[in-house]
Amino acid sequence: MGAHVIALNKKAKFNYEILETWEAGIELYGPEIKSIRNHEANIAEAFILIRKKEAFLINANIKKYDYANFVKGIDPLRTRKLLLHKKEINKILKRVMLEKLTIVPLRLYLKGNYAKLEIGLGRGKKNHDKRETIKKRDTERKEMRKYKY
Repeated sequence: MGAHVIALNKKAKFNYEILETWEAGIELYGPEIKSIRNHEANIAEAFILIRKKEAFLINANIKKYDYANFVKGIDPLRTRKLLLHKKEINKILKRVMLEKLTIVPLRLYLKGNYAKLEIGLGRGKKNHDKRETIKKRDTERKEMRKYKY
């Protein structure tokens, strides 16, 4: 069964060189999964922190589900716990500390009935690397235009 992508973090691959990726579950309330299924989620401004050997998704915007009036006061930007194995968290934390890397959310998707988040370890790109990426993208577009006409 394939994964159904809900939200992408397009800036992540532009701003970071992604070295390794993991799949993490997300701890959600009932109406939040319905909002995700309605494509009302955004992870562009989100980031991940590890506190006390637990991973948290911070600043991800999952809109309040309109028809769930029985749950009051769920903040769309609340901090959500990520479900990872302890070994994975320790491995990620060790690499972040030693290599000065950043943990970045890459995409939010549905896998079966579960919402999953693909997270990656990234090293920040310098401005000249970003310019190279833009240049490469432009040349690919020009090549595609040549063959299109």
